[in-house]
Amino acid sequence: MQGKFDDAVAGFRLAGERLDAVRGGRVASAGWLRSEIQIELALLAEAQGRGADAGAAFDRAIRIIATAFPQSPALLSAQARKAGWLGRSGDEAGSLALYSKVVEDSQSVPDSSATLRELLGPYFGLLAKRGDQAAAQSVFAASQILQRPGVAQTQAVLARQLSEGNDEAASLFRLSVARSRDIARIQAAITSLGAIAAPMPQDLAALKAAQENLASMQRDQTGLVSKLSAFPRYNVLAPKSVDLGELTAALKAGEAYYKMMIVGDHVYSLFATGAEAQVFDTGLSPAQMGQAVQVIRDSIVKFENDRQVNYPFDVVKSRELFKSLFGPIEDELPAVRHLIFEPDGGMLQLPPTVLVTGDKGIADYQKRIESPDGDTFDFTGIEWLGKGRQVSIAVSPRGFLDIRKLSSSTAPRNYLGLGHNAKPLTRPLAAVADECDWPLATWQNPISADELLFAQKQLSVGGSAVLTDAAFSDSALLGASTLDQYRVLHFATHGLVTAPRPDCPARPALVTSFGDSGSDGLLSFREIFDLRLNADLVILSACDTAGIATVAASREAGVTTGGNYALDGLVRAFVGAGARSVIASHWPVPDDFDATKRLISGAIGAAPGVALADALAKAQEGLMDDPNTSHPFYWAAFIIVGDGAKPLVASNAGSPKTSATR
Repeated sequence: MQGKFDDAVAGFRLAGERLDAVRGGRVASAGWLRSEIQIELALLAEAQGRGADAGAAFDRAIRIIATAFPQSPALLSAQARKAGWLGRSGDEAGSLALYSKVVEDSQSVPDSSATLRELLGPYFGLLAKRGDQAAAQSVFAASQILQRPGVAQTQAVLARQLSEGNDEAASLFRLSVARSRDIARIQAAITSLGAIAAPMPQDLAALKAAQENLASMQRDQTGLVSKLSAFPRYNVLAPKSVDLGELTAALKAGEAYYKMMIVGDHVYSLFATGAEAQVFDTGLSPAQMGQAVQVIRDSIVKFENDRQVNYPFDVVKSRELFKSLFGPIEDELPAVRHLIFEPDGGMLQLPPTVLVTGDKGIADYQKRIESPDGDTFDFTGIEWLGKGRQVSIAVSPRGFLDIRKLSSSTAPRNYLGLGHNAKPLTRPLAAVADECDWPLATWQNPISADELLFAQKQLSVGGSAVLTDAAFSDSALLGASTLDQYRVLHFATHGLVTAPRPDCPARPALVTSFGDSGSDGLLSFREIFDLRLNADLVILSACDTAGIATVAASREAGVTTGGNYALDGLVRAFVGAGARSVIASHWPVPDDFDATKRLISGAIGAAPGVALADALAKAQEGLMDDPNTSHPFYWAAFIIVGDGAKPLVASNAGSPKTSATR
């Protein structure tokens, strides 16, 4: 760092010689350090203009780590660093080829995401510069190993939840995990035996036996995974990659998939239709995008002194963000009737429907408010991305495809509404609070059951029910055996996605009534994962279930690049429990002007065969065109996570008609 390159080279070479002298360099645990020394020597050679020496040092680093830790994130890291050097040296073809190998090999290396996230930055830059179909294919493959920070933690939590179960899925999952460990151990042994320079007969025999054992275990694992794929709880955990061709083949006419990817200090986007795909650099850094989103969101709703405040929506900033995110493909958007949007970074906090696609509406709005009686909250005429267009939110390509392939629910009843928790006078003895539990006041302001009763009337034919007060408890839901009898489950309750105090762990959950002994009055995302559902739709009209949360909440809920959002965790849990799609809210939905009822009625009251996203879009459009509700605060809170192209089909005509409210 001080520029004393010759001294640095001498020091690293001496350190390498000392390590090589220990048992002839055969100490496996020193392999990583020996490899890193060679990488430092390669970087020094690059800095001194000794290209051949740099390449040789990178190759030595790769050989060392491949022997000591084969099929490891460390090996992929060494290869990616050489690929980066090749790119800097002008060998773009060699760089792209080696990066491609790293991405391909990473599919069979667990836990490679965290190691490679920053190292693949130059790869994305090179591909975005090309931008064509082949580049999009490569970017799409690489993006799937770059899990958003927090998702891995969610997967780990849900994996533990599954492994601790006592049903067939849990048993198969435990066997699969054990088999994966055995396979990794045998693969390492095969690599070690294969690296012996002069193998003895017993070495060759051991190598053959290990190879045969590996083949047998891999066949067993394939069978286990095949059986596990029948269980939704496993599918939300399975690290299955998707080929871009598989995604584009699943897109229908008029559909497009827009995927955001944060890599290093860049925000990249991939846009794919059934016919073509392209990738581009948005020109935004994650920080710039996050700042823009915050300004826009604060103009929708914010809390000041514990009071909800609304301001005129910032149409100019929204238009600027749209141009950055969609500028290169803006001309193609008019043909897109259903946009599947996979957000990253700050856009996890903002529904894309509020982005402004045209300038005319802004000009008309600005002219209107120049008048003394102009209404700054009247946004009729604005060209919203969500106007006249279906929009679905995807958590991943694999997740979207899995949901798209699911057949409709076979549940015999239409609707189950859940909400309005009972107000406890005191905390039950079995749920005595510790310093990190939510205060009793959390349960003292239940959300009205009006929207549940309204929705029940909309879906009364075919069987419906509403559970409120004491009947709506965590213990009752966890012990229920009939949840899989309903196609639509609707939660109208508070969502707790932050921590109760700054130093406490976050426990993302939905507020319920207190129930039996041991009840904590909360339905956590772990507990949601264990519910047995057969639902076409779960509605979370809870306070902020897709909105802001603390960084700690995000890590537990598995939500985002950089923290501060709460979407993936609850959604993954509900999908794992057996839901096809989830409607979640980005902010507390207002009751003014019957906004909530109009949105819910539109979403669930559409004619048979009408796509869910189309039904919601038409309901939103009705509010957009009403001066009283044209501000995004009224119409944009709800998002569909899953496949909005699926309709909420009517129940069989022969289903029993029942209605119960408690």
